[in-house]
Amino acid sequence: MSTVVSEHDEHQLSLPKYIVGFAASVLLTMAAYLMVTRSSWSHGVVIGVISGLAVVQFVVQLVFFLHIGDEREPRWKQVVLWFMLGVVVLVVVGSLWIMNNLNSRMDHDQVQQYLKSQDTL
Repeated sequence: MSTVVSEHDEHQLSLPKYIVGFAASVLLTMAAYLMVTRSSWSHGVVIGVISGLAVVQFVVQLVFFLHIGDEREPRWKQVVLWFMLGVVVLVVVGSLWIMNNLNSRMDHDQVQQYLKSQDTL
């Protein structure tokens, strides 16, 4: 019982850590937004920078909010982390595969015809 209280107290004392994590998350989100809305760089560069910012945002969330690395027995959090990463990769790759497959099966005329049929409803 005392270990639960000490872990709880340890997380309550990390308010400055939460503030730094929140500020970093807001700055990274604003940087991504400004990159998309005000950038004159090519689409490939913008996608690369956004992807890099997403990875940094992911690390900030893990360190500052999920306290990865602060625990004494990190096995369970690592198992959950790897499972979550697997699910995210599966969803992203699957979504990209489905969208690419649909894009390759429809030509421009079919897309226009579909959009017109949806517009009249």
